[in-house]
Amino acid sequence: MSRRNGLHQTRPKSERACLVGVGLRGDESGWALEDSMAELADLARAANAEVVSQLPQLLARPARTYVGRGKLEELKAIVYDEEIDVVIFDDELAPAQQKLLEDELQVKVIDRSSLILDVFAQRARSTEGKLQIELAQSEYLLPRLAGQWSHLERLGGGIGTRGPGETQIETDRRLVRTRISRMKKQLRKVRDQRDAQRQNRARSRVRVISLVGYTNAGKSAIFNRLTSGGVIARNQLFSTLDTTTRQLYLPDNSPAVLTDTVGFIHKLPAAVVAAFRATLEEMDAADLFLHVVDVSQRSAVRHAAVVDEVLDGLGLGAIPKVIVLNKLDRITDDPAGDLPDRVHELIAASNRHALTSAELGWGIENLRTLIAEYLNPSVPEDGMPLATQAAEATQA
Repeated sequence: MSRRNGLHQTRPKSERACLVGVGLRGDESGWALEDSMAELADLARAANAEVVSQLPQLLARPARTYVGRGKLEELKAIVYDEEIDVVIFDDELAPAQQKLLEDELQVKVIDRSSLILDVFAQRARSTEGKLQIELAQSEYLLPRLAGQWSHLERLGGGIGTRGPGETQIETDRRLVRTRISRMKKQLRKVRDQRDAQRQNRARSRVRVISLVGYTNAGKSAIFNRLTSGGVIARNQLFSTLDTTTRQLYLPDNSPAVLTDTVGFIHKLPAAVVAAFRATLEEMDAADLFLHVVDVSQRSAVRHAAVVDEVLDGLGLGAIPKVIVLNKLDRITDDPAGDLPDRVHELIAASNRHALTSAELGWGIENLRTLIAEYLNPSVPEDGMPLATQAAEATQA
């Protein structure tokens, strides 16, 4: 423990991490291995890890040890030479696969799902959010209980062990299942409360707008611009986990309700989607989605596709959307100037879009107009909505 000015440094020491990712030749998902690894590195840093080394590999087919035998030997050398504390794999590992890799590497092994759950555990603030994360962690860890706790006993604490991992090491499956059952009952009460709130809004005919998007796309910043809601907006993954609802006034002074909730990510664990279902079902009452996309990201089109896939999986794909192409200031000084191809691709795929910079306030009033036109349609004599005219003028 270091000293400075006679004081002890109490902040937890960062774990030294090696990241491992595999891409399959001929994979048509559209995700480049380097992009997925870069995102994994961001997640690791969000979990307070020091990314010391990265080891990507292209394979013709999946391997029993995730990477090929030669790469595994190379990984062993990296772990020893770089004094690695934790090896983080870019895909979800089967329990037997994780145990095999731990035996081979003799350090803690976690996968992308466990890492995302760890970041969620750090970000959760409300009682509901903590409960949902605890449920997700417990369901993820349940099949890994038998023989899977040696790394926790050996290393203690750190990435992948926060939350229930610190207290469930010596419990059996029956106790964990009992715990899961109790948490599900508590979340059902949350769902019932949300159902009652939705019914009240339906009776009062309040229109509901929900923000959706990839993590760190700028949803909270857009929320604050539209409502002066005071939601914390940080340039970090999963800065918002808890649903926030505020009243929004449209240009004609008609009221609506705007909600902001958790962002999505590539390879989002099924346990997270299941645990957050009560929160995500809040979007089921939405009249309109504002799908926020960070256009400064090279992977913006794929990010948008991930969000659409999650919404489809939740049965929410049919709800109308306005695509909010955000962080425009990071790619141009002139909103009316030339824009990257990915922006035009996103515009071509949408019926309604707004170009915005939440940080600088660009396009926010046009977004308000778009929302108002959908909720209270008003079409001029030439048949083209005013916001559509404004958007096309911006592109001209």
